[in-house]
Amino acid sequence: MNKRILQLAVPSIISNITVPLLGLVDVAIVGHIGDASYIGAIAVGSMLFNVIYWLFGFLRMGTSGMTSQALGRRDLAEVQRLLVRSLSIGVGIGLLFFILQKVIIACGLWAMAPEEDVVELACRYCYVCIWGAPAVLGLYGFTGWYIGMQNTRIPMVVSLTQNVVNIIASLTLVFACDMTVEGVALGTVIAQWWGFLMALTLYRIYYRRLGKYDYHKKLFAAEPLKRFFSLNKDIFLRTLCLVAVNLFFTVAGSRESTIVLAVNTLLMTMFTIFSYFMDGFAYAAEALAGKYFGAKNWVAFREVVKRTMIFGIGVAIIFTLLYIIGGEGFLSLLTSDKNVIAASEEYFWWAVLIPLAGMSAFVFDGIFVGITQSKSMLCASFVASFSFFVLFFVWHPWLGNHALWLAFIIYLLLRGVVLFVIYRSKLR
Repeated sequence: MNKRILQLAVPSIISNITVPLLGLVDVAIVGHIGDASYIGAIAVGSMLFNVIYWLFGFLRMGTSGMTSQALGRRDLAEVQRLLVRSLSIGVGIGLLFFILQKVIIACGLWAMAPEEDVVELACRYCYVCIWGAPAVLGLYGFTGWYIGMQNTRIPMVVSLTQNVVNIIASLTLVFACDMTVEGVALGTVIAQWWGFLMALTLYRIYYRRLGKYDYHKKLFAAEPLKRFFSLNKDIFLRTLCLVAVNLFFTVAGSRESTIVLAVNTLLMTMFTIFSYFMDGFAYAAEALAGKYFGAKNWVAFREVVKRTMIFGIGVAIIFTLLYIIGGEGFLSLLTSDKNVIAASEEYFWWAVLIPLAGMSAFVFDGIFVGITQSKSMLCASFVASFSFFVLFFVWHPWLGNHALWLAFIIYLLLRGVVLFVIYRSKLR
């Protein structure tokens, strides 16, 4: 079982680590072609699309859970149906984004309220990036389906290749074709469509045989579609809770001071890096828990829960020790601003607590995605998010920015605790 978990987790971890490179490449390129307004435009445009795509992450999570369960039941016709449904809905939503692009981009820029010199450049960037929406959301469906099929290697290969294509395309368009933000955006779009078409090609190579099953029957029947949208509605609302907490964390820091905002942003990278590793084990839990839950193999299902928790605890301890030993040195790599580094000392130990506080939330999120218990995930996220806001506003007058970090740590703990309680009461 340990070997199987690692076989699924490690490729996912590698994929997760490469994801930020798409954005970093864009920033690095524009940093060499113009002033700060170019960098600001890329930052604003990237944030807009990141938030939008994050909200539609249910296309991956819902698909992975239902696919792994169908695989566990050996219902291969349903396995094929799930892929077709997910791709149809994902690409369809992407096309809807394209139709409504003016409204979406205008509302997004209004909400973020960038400086006047950034607005025009951000618009130019966004109006090109919107062409990649069908590919991104379609790839969510493919990724979820592959994870459900116990195959995390294909998403890893696709992700790595995407980054290579993005680098080559963006550099060529900017420096060889004399384009600016449009070139950077077009390079990203080319990489996104390359990833989608590559996932489709690999499906044709490795899973084409599934087409022999009669999947057309009940493909878009009312009952399975109702279940698909009901499941994904809960995941969407759960994601809204996560987005609200993360956006508020940034806003609350900015209201304190520029220094505090910078400190919070830097310290949160420690959470981000940890999450890349934990998400790998969450994906493994999705695939295996869903498969054994679908097969009604309760012994193997409980073993998956036990083993992924052990791995999670191990990863959390390793990261905690790494942050204690080398955390301050890591922050020095991210910034040379002595004032920011000095100010971070006051809040550093909050960030050190993140791995131990957040570990169980990642593992149980994966388990509950795999068994498609979306209402439980929504319940946990709502309780944790509500507690976060209440605790922050109660403690902030006395604790200031410490209240923000304390509320965030308790928020991470509660997500895992609530899901653990539900697991103990319903699934053991």
